[in-house]
Amino acid sequence: MGSLFNHAVLQQQTIREPVSFSGVGLHSGNRVNMTFLPAPPNSGIRFRRVDLDGKPEIDALVENVVDTERSTTLGRGNVKVHTVEHVLATFAGFGIDNAVIELDSNEPPIGDGSARPYCGMIETAGVMMQGEKRDAFRVSEPAEVNRNQSSICVFPFDGLKISCTSSDEKGRFTQFFSLEIVGDAFRKQLASARTFCFFEEIEYLIRNGLIKGGSLENAVVIREDAVLTNEPLRYPEEFVRHKILDILGDLALLGKPVLGHIVAICPSHTLNCEFTRLLNTAMRKPLVAAQAFAPPPPAPAKQADPDADEPVEAPDPSEIDIVELMKILPHRYPFLMVDRVKKIDGNRIVAIKNVSVNESYFQGHFPGHPIMPGVLQLEAMAQVAGVLMLKQAENSGKIAYFMSAERVKWRRPVRPGDQLVIEVELTKTRGKIGKAKGSCSVDGEVVSEAEVAFMLINE
Repeated sequence: MGSLFNHAVLQQQTIREPVSFSGVGLHSGNRVNMTFLPAPPNSGIRFRRVDLDGKPEIDALVENVVDTERSTTLGRGNVKVHTVEHVLATFAGFGIDNAVIELDSNEPPIGDGSARPYCGMIETAGVMMQGEKRDAFRVSEPAEVNRNQSSICVFPFDGLKISCTSSDEKGRFTQFFSLEIVGDAFRKQLASARTFCFFEEIEYLIRNGLIKGGSLENAVVIREDAVLTNEPLRYPEEFVRHKILDILGDLALLGKPVLGHIVAICPSHTLNCEFTRLLNTAMRKPLVAAQAFAPPPPAPAKQADPDADEPVEAPDPSEIDIVELMKILPHRYPFLMVDRVKKIDGNRIVAIKNVSVNESYFQGHFPGHPIMPGVLQLEAMAQVAGVLMLKQAENSGKIAYFMSAERVKWRRPVRPGDQLVIEVELTKTRGKIGKAKGSCSVDGEVVSEAEVAFMLINE
């Protein structure tokens, strides 16, 4: 069975066929049915609540983490899914990039407290290679997060290796384990490690509405120097191995595999997710930031013949001028918010909007203090995202309808004379629906950003 971190696996993977499992949620105590479903390339891992109207979905991304008290909870609006880490660790360990996890309650079934039941599900369903290439985040420099007596740091490494030390506040049951996650390492060395807690924590957990489904059938309890369990420990270092399993599950919220050596001391879900956010920030730094410190390119050599014409730089073939743009977008004055596309590179696009004092909206927004409305910056991002989708051959002749916006932030005013640089990355496409992350900047400073969704329809 392949692994996400096996260098020989260069393509994305999903499961071959649906597979289901039932049980109770660890913290909710609710009875729940869970089904893993195949998903198309570049769609990632997402949870789907089939018990709610509209079957809402939540992407398994660190941006959607809303709680880390004793487990990791994802949320979107009023919709939540608790205790996602064991399922996500299993997908990571088996190299599954794209899948849907359907639930008819708010928490996956805990099984025996380990990832072993989920491994059985994937082994039953099978793993299927997909045509799209897998993209990993390779750590290029050390990074670290600290919280009280806990810390996680990462170092460059050609693969994924996790080294972890765990203990309680009194230093009891101190354990260390280090493992490179490759081949069958997850299934053999981590998957069977069960969740555990200390006896003195149980009263607090119950008082706070947690572990309603907990028992010795799905957890190990440590009381003083005794280990309470319905079977012998599965590994000599079962506690710290489960901590590594949790790290792997929370790290999967980055949305792509990580290549690096992670060293953790007494980690928690809170620290794990903080660390994943740190990696997410590093991963999303625009390339131009790195290039800012590079020496300027050498000037082109002069022509030997003084009468010869100066060499002319060839235009970027992905540039689109306003005439061509008007063939792609249906918008017209005064609602066309793009003047030129500077570059299209795969799922990324860069465009510009020259903000002139002649814009009609400046007459009322505001007299004597002209400011470009934030909603029009949002519209510019949506239009540029639409261009990116509509330039694909299969979408020719369609129209992109702006559907929704999330995580919208306006950071500073945009005024007449500014040139708006609009950068958009297409993050997901499924059928007629597309999702993208966009930002607008002026003179290199981000002035607004958002995540937008749109739908393609025939004209």
